[in-house]
Amino acid sequence: MSSDFTGERLSGVDEEFAVDMARHVAAYRWAMTQAAGKTVLDVGCGEGYGTMMLAGVAAAVVGLDRAEAVAAASARYRGPNLAYRSTDLGRLPTIEERFELVVSFQVIEHVPDPADFLAGLRHCTAVGGRILVTTPNRLMSVSENPYHLREWTAEELLALARPVLPTVRMLGVHGSERVLAWEGERGAQVQRILRFDPLGLRHRLPGFLVRGVFPKLARRVRRRLAASRTLAGIGPDDFRVGDDDLAHALDLALVADL
Repeated sequence: MSSDFTGERLSGVDEEFAVDMARHVAAYRWAMTQAAGKTVLDVGCGEGYGTMMLAGVAAAVVGLDRAEAVAAASARYRGPNLAYRSTDLGRLPTIEERFELVVSFQVIEHVPDPADFLAGLRHCTAVGGRILVTTPNRLMSVSENPYHLREWTAEELLALARPVLPTVRMLGVHGSERVLAWEGERGAQVQRILRFDPLGLRHRLPGFLVRGVFPKLARRVRRRLAASRTLAGIGPDDFRVGDDDLAHALDLALVADL
């Protein structure tokens, strides 16, 4: 089990966050159906498990992230058509290559200027290429994440993206009944914890202090869920991507063709 969870990114070896990981893996499986034989850029690749999945079908894949994430990814996942680069994600317009598929999953909610970030993804995409972005649906979030600067509804995300990506369309990552039950119980556990802060004083605390406490509470919630067997058997097959009922999608999935 990994002890390095901060709440900012997931580790592919942390069993307590298996349901969260399954949700991420499902998005990469969706991307794999569009990556066969293509050059792919994975922006905000984290520890590289999804980048490795894409390399299984793509012609070549490059994963981008901060130095510490790239170091972990490079040590754990390797392949002849797989490379990682350390870069500031705010500097995407300085990248010279163009890729046929550009993906960025669960990243845009972390960046200070999301419109510029989308423009950077567009810069990296070849003519005729495609961009895939996922981010949590604000309407379905059951807990606060101090690393998220902003979350959107489908309408809000479309309004943000259309000036930058005129061809954008919106899909959603949906969970099965088992996933929704797990999310409901997770939300209930979070609310039990928040009862100890009825005045919302956490919002006035220094960011570093909140970020220090957050992973401990997130782990505590998931241990309680594991004890209740609520998450038993949930895996990537419990998630699907579709264009229906976006208000109840767990994640929003932005698709743009250039």
